[in-house]
Amino acid sequence: MKKNEVTEDEFMKVLTPREIVSELDKYIIGQDEAKRSVAIALRNRWRRQQVPPDLRDEIAPKNIIMIGPTGVGKTEIARRLARLANSPFIKVEATKFTEVGYVGRDVESMVRDLTELAVSMAKKEEQEKVKTRARELAEERLLDILLPRKKEEQRELEEGDKDKVLEVVRSDRAEPSSTRDKLRRMLREGKLDERYVELEVTNRNMPMVEIFSAAGLEEMEFNIKEVFGNIFPSKKKRRVKIPEAIEILSQEESQKLIDMDKVVEKAIRMTEQNGIIFLDELDKIAGAESGYGPDVSREGVQRDLLPIVEGSTVLTKYGMVKTDHILFIAAGAFNVSKPSDLLPELQGRFPIRVELDSLTMDDFVRILTEPKNALITQYEALLATEGINLEFEEDAIREIAHIASMVNDRMENIGARRLQTVMEKLLDEISFEAPDMASKEVVITREYVRQKLSDILEDENLSRYIL
Repeated sequence: MKKNEVTEDEFMKVLTPREIVSELDKYIIGQDEAKRSVAIALRNRWRRQQVPPDLRDEIAPKNIIMIGPTGVGKTEIARRLARLANSPFIKVEATKFTEVGYVGRDVESMVRDLTELAVSMAKKEEQEKVKTRARELAEERLLDILLPRKKEEQRELEEGDKDKVLEVVRSDRAEPSSTRDKLRRMLREGKLDERYVELEVTNRNMPMVEIFSAAGLEEMEFNIKEVFGNIFPSKKKRRVKIPEAIEILSQEESQKLIDMDKVVEKAIRMTEQNGIIFLDELDKIAGAESGYGPDVSREGVQRDLLPIVEGSTVLTKYGMVKTDHILFIAAGAFNVSKPSDLLPELQGRFPIRVELDSLTMDDFVRILTEPKNALITQYEALLATEGINLEFEEDAIREIAHIASMVNDRMENIGARRLQTVMEKLLDEISFEAPDMASKEVVITREYVRQKLSDILEDENLSRYIL
């Protein structure tokens, strides 16, 4: 096993399945069975890295299919899992893809998108390592703009830099004047922040070239953009303040310092070994072939998905990417179709099936108060920026949960998302009046909740439009 692979998997090594579930509990209420399944799947990734190399490639990921109504936490579980593992993660909707031969996105594009994301992650990590050096070089370039060097000094500096490209800038370099040192001190102390400088920056705007992305042609779009980017002038002058200039120059210098070949190599490894693809709305492509209309390629999408999930090699702009060990987490409500409507071969590639429970009123109460990112915590923090101290009585919280649960029962059940619309309606007036309110203490009572949301409870037709 390579050294950097161990580093990437360190966090997974520290976290046991029980600890992974504990981390997920901080953000997601209930759904214990689903949490257990994803925790085991994540831990198995680390376990696979520990087995002998000849057996390692034979161990396939245990893909998961989550079955449950909307708004119960399927997407959130997958997203939080990816953050715990520091893995490349994308969420795609199965309905966005079409069978090869039809106009639309082909299923291989999800692997390309995942690779693109992994390259961005790897590039950011490498830029962090050279951040200090890039800032030093950017500072020197900015000082050169503010106080241009004499030709002799510039020639000596260039000759010295040929020998030691990555040598830290020496503060004891002899200079004929202390003006440069004074400027450097003023720059670091922020005394020059209001000054403007003119920079020559890379112009990233390229001519619009649109290509119908039939099978495999999506990559051609990138290549044509790169060709045009080299043909057309890519530099332009910009007048910016000193702090912005430092950031621009630091970015340019960090780009020069990092090894993009190393970044791409690392990104492909991250994609192949740690990548997670969350495939939502899988139930929408299940069912028999209709033969015409918008669902004409529904079964064809399943056939196209099969080799990707089984394990194949996809061509990306960064090279070939194998999908054998990418973890696929699929989800769907399956209220019209059922998992058995999928192609048998595709069903076999999702050995773990988890049913998520519908949320009850007690779950809504916990969702409002317990998670780190609880809705009540969010609104309290938002209004605190206006100097408002917002407090919710316990009875008021239960009433909010009760109303959200009732509206879900009467109409379409959209799970926890209903709480967001109820809360927004409840605090609409306070949010609008907050900057002008004389009293900075606001207490939300049960009576206030009933008063603000009474129209919704009384008029079911009205609630259909509002919520």
